[in-house]
Amino acid sequence: MNYLTPDHRIALLMHDGTDNTGGKTGLAMLRYSPLNIVAVVDQQQAGGDLGAITGIQRPVPIVASVQDALTYQPTVLAIGIAPSGGALPDPWYQEVKAAVAAGLSIVNGLHTPLAPDLQNLCQHPQQWIWDVRREPTGLRVGAARARNLPCRRVLAVGTDMAVGKMSTNLELHRAAIARGLRSKVIATGQTNLMLGDDGIPLDAVRVDFAAGAVEQAVLAHGDSHDLLFIEGQGSLFNPASTATLPLMRGSQPTHLVLGHRAGQTHIHNCPEIKIPPLAEAVRVCETLASAGGAFLAAPVVAIALNTHHLSDAEAKAAIAQIQDSLGKPCTDVVRYGAAPILDALLTSPMPTIP
Repeated sequence: MNYLTPDHRIALLMHDGTDNTGGKTGLAMLRYSPLNIVAVVDQQQAGGDLGAITGIQRPVPIVASVQDALTYQPTVLAIGIAPSGGALPDPWYQEVKAAVAAGLSIVNGLHTPLAPDLQNLCQHPQQWIWDVRREPTGLRVGAARARNLPCRRVLAVGTDMAVGKMSTNLELHRAAIARGLRSKVIATGQTNLMLGDDGIPLDAVRVDFAAGAVEQAVLAHGDSHDLLFIEGQGSLFNPASTATLPLMRGSQPTHLVLGHRAGQTHIHNCPEIKIPPLAEAVRVCETLASAGGAFLAAPVVAIALNTHHLSDAEAKAAIAQIQDSLGKPCTDVVRYGAAPILDALLTSPMPTIP
């Protein structure tokens, strides 16, 4: 269930996250949400220009506190940051409590639920606390049922976490809709769910049911769409991640898109661990997707390159180098559009059931 509606006025809690990946949930909402975002709360960037700081051209003021945000009459406070450990530091938690006391509803994408402590502080019957990361009911184990669907099922995989898998999916979806295709995003994380897409919070699902939860979400939309873009999570190459395999098994992808940050050679939070060369990363992803022929032989059809940290000339050079070395389309979908990757997805043959 999505609690957010077009009538809501949203303030984003973004302390220390407006200018880095710690605020990727809030940044994604600023970039992609059609809802009315009236203020960003970030004590470090208060008074700054959102477009200059983030590159997102959306006229939203940045204020220092929730109290300051009340000037813009929000009805909802959405937590757009992901502090280490999955819980808010106490000063920020106190701001959330103050928002509830002021009558605001809360959207919480953190691992730590807030409803048990804050629901009783709500001021009126229409006020709510939405803890996004809650395991759905009625789950079952996976059984590869999605492989019988007629639609193309595109799974974004990555050489590391936070390299742009979700943005890749959303940009591909936008491009597909613009071409008149019946396209659907399947959310598997809190940010996509907060954006209003159907799906499940995968990291809140017990591991035995993870593939089955993905499968159910995909089966709900596969017969009525041409393309399903399944939100990627984690990375096969990151030792902290367990998400990619149930995504592969549950969605039974027909095609893969590999996300990578230009120039990154080691796992961000484990710098002692090398990321394999892209050609090898492609081979690993394709091998695990097919499991030696047990499942569909889903090819990596393109590379989605994150070049946010590069100049325009550097970005274009990096894209050209990867295209030349791998013989696959490559682009930064946020910077240059998703057309080359969408073209590759639409022209690549559908794999056959083994």
